[in-house]
Amino acid sequence: MAKYTAHIGKKKAIEFESNIIDRAVNFIDPVRGARRLRSRMALALSETYYAASKTKRSLSEFNPQDSDPNSTLQFDLDTMRQRSRDMIRNIPLATGAINTVCTNVVGNGLALQSRIDRSILNITDEQADAWESKTESEWYLFWDSVEVDAARTLTGAGITELVFRQALENGESFVNLPRIKRTGPYDLKLQVIESDRVLNKDNTGNTDTLFMGIEKDSNGAPTAYHVCNQFPYSLLSFEGMKWQVIPTYGSKTGLRNMIHLFRVLRPGQTRGIPYLTPVIESLKQLGRYTENELMASVISSMLTVFIKTESGESNFDINELGVETGAKASDKDIKLGNGAIIDLAKDESIETVNPLRPNTAFDPFVQAILRQIGVALELPFEVLIKHFTASYSAARSSLLEAWKFFNGRRQWLALNFCQQVYEVWLFEAIANGRIAAPGFFNNPLIRKAYSSAEWIGPAQGQIDPVKEVSAAEKRLALTLTTQAQECAAIGNDWDSVISQTKKERKQKIDAGINPDINQKIQQTQEQDNEEDQGGKNRESD
Repeated sequence: MAKYTAHIGKKKAIEFESNIIDRAVNFIDPVRGARRLRSRMALALSETYYAASKTKRSLSEFNPQDSDPNSTLQFDLDTMRQRSRDMIRNIPLATGAINTVCTNVVGNGLALQSRIDRSILNITDEQADAWESKTESEWYLFWDSVEVDAARTLTGAGITELVFRQALENGESFVNLPRIKRTGPYDLKLQVIESDRVLNKDNTGNTDTLFMGIEKDSNGAPTAYHVCNQFPYSLLSFEGMKWQVIPTYGSKTGLRNMIHLFRVLRPGQTRGIPYLTPVIESLKQLGRYTENELMASVISSMLTVFIKTESGESNFDINELGVETGAKASDKDIKLGNGAIIDLAKDESIETVNPLRPNTAFDPFVQAILRQIGVALELPFEVLIKHFTASYSAARSSLLEAWKFFNGRRQWLALNFCQQVYEVWLFEAIANGRIAAPGFFNNPLIRKAYSSAEWIGPAQGQIDPVKEVSAAEKRLALTLTTQAQECAAIGNDWDSVISQTKKERKQKIDAGINPDINQKIQQTQEQDNEEDQGGKNRESD
């Protein structure tokens, strides 16, 4: 047999021998034989990495099919969405995971803090503070009313929570920004659209520029959205399916008409993937296992005592059950009770059942699976099941790791939803004269300077508040942070805190109370504690 060598670089080489099929092909068709040889060489080189081997027994049947992101989603997305919704409805762990993320990322909503760029606008701090305060007041006039919702159901905070929850459950959220004339100074409204309603007009097939209800240009940027007037094939709709094609941006103002909120995981991806997708199978199987264990325990609890006789015949009538605690062999009903004495007949004996339930291996096994699920969802095991039994350091590490995820998702939500809505609203507020912003419509840089903002959400949980406050004091002393940032870290607005503190201080002075007395008492206590600690140290020396 002829031997061939496939070289990889200068040092490494892979050898393989020709077989009888190779020789037969070479004899009949030398050209095809040469192509076969090149293919075998390519195969040998491709298996340099064990992960790409097609001959190893452990990987020989592991041949997943892949394609571009849109082709994959085209056939799988509907099923993934349906399964995700079903699990959130019926599996407690899935419900808890979604609720945990929503509670920590959004909570009661993200609060606006206007932070205009004073250097670009060339205004004083007093002017900037006044502008920010006025803008925030106007924003909450718009945001804290159900008039912000096209359906007049939710306030802005409720819409934010709904949009984020839909992005987790369905993988994406669509928010239309129509202008509807109603009571109040602003026509801008928010309309949250179920992701299933975005599909190709008249159910036409996908093309290079139209995919699952989203039109794109040659660069892949969305230009329009096809929105059906109802949930596809809804049983509660008595009208035919009609479509509205909504341009992504307005032709005159250039403002957004539609916000499509989803995480892009692959270049060219057009639709979003549900948050629970990687763990759907694990959660479903774990739910089945839990149900089976629960049913087994219920059934086992029903098996108590058997009466064994030589003839195999029983004196009991199963249809006649009594409630008293005494029992005799001549009774026709079955009774058990605390401290009961049972009088057995001749040749009768008692046998009990050991059901082996609850299963002692249930909890360790479930915890092992939950740890894997937590890794995929970026939720530490302790946070996922709300169970902290380890040390302070371990529990704090879990919370800090989870908070990286929560903070990342919050910034993503604030940038891609809240800030987008805020910029469209600010355009209207300045256009109708409720807010003054010279140069806003003429210079993009000035518009950006006026639109700058921060979004504050729920505070991070604290295991030991005393230690957390002490750490904040040290950061402030070393000028590593500001009081405004520390306030934001615990979910407060520094401007509101300082304003309320000033008000309370004045009220104390007006009431004849020394506002600094508590601070003096605290300083005295700290000095006493330091002296006591110093005395203990000297005694130990």
